[in-house]
Amino acid sequence: MGRNNWTDEKLFSRLMNNKSQRTYWDNIAALRKRPNREVFDKSILLMQSENARFREIGINVSAQLGIPPRPFYNETLKLYFDLLSGENEPAVLSTLLYAIGHNNDKLTHSQIQTLVSFKDFRDSFVREALVNALLGVEDAIAIYTLLYLSEDTAASVRNWATFGIGTLVDSDNEMIRAALWKRVSDRNIDTKFEAIAGLAKRKDIRIKDIIEKELLSGDYQSLLFDAITDLGDIHFLPILKSQLVSNEQNKNVNNEWLKSLKNCITSLENRTPNSK
Repeated sequence: MGRNNWTDEKLFSRLMNNKSQRTYWDNIAALRKRPNREVFDKSILLMQSENARFREIGINVSAQLGIPPRPFYNETLKLYFDLLSGENEPAVLSTLLYAIGHNNDKLTHSQIQTLVSFKDFRDSFVREALVNALLGVEDAIAIYTLLYLSEDTAASVRNWATFGIGTLVDSDNEMIRAALWKRVSDRNIDTKFEAIAGLAKRKDIRIKDIIEKELLSGDYQSLLFDAITDLGDIHFLPILKSQLVSNEQNKNVNNEWLKSLKNCITSLENRTPNSK
């Protein structure tokens, strides 16, 4: 009998008592499919526990309890911010911030201000979780905080923050573009390509030469194809078609990468009747 047939009590018991993390997220997922009052109330009790691991379990279950619109959304968000004020354990703080990120479409100005107070937290995992709490939030303070964190010392924080300002918000101004340009030369390759994609999304034609350089280097991510598609410059078609010819018969080429290349070519070809 699969875990979907287990009682709520058995699933919670496994989460609380098992030494191994092997089935942790499977059990969390099973409980999240049961958006009833009993599961939510049990999650609240766990979030108020003195045991940090139990608090994380309660947060993780409630973070995505039911499909949107989630039945306990308002109660959940209020509880998360109440917990933020008294939580000192970095692992639990990270879990809380990621959970808020799953429920951040109606954040108030006050709640955003509470979040950004963690931007200089000593633990980089907490700062990374903060970025995720702010992803997609079209608010000046949230965006400014992502700009700030795009220069973080931790590569993962810079990467997520650059993705946040580059792709997940539509705001466009000189401050955002300047921040993205700083990351174009980032030593972390993921951050670099997120910056390129963000500038292409904003039709910043200065990124054209950088994209061409990366294409010709032959060492780039498929995210570059998204950037080319957003920029919409058919100048890249000959290079892309050449790379398609040289890679199409290569058995070692990643199929998803090849598919992205073909989609990019098709997108550019559709912009002009004379390109084929």
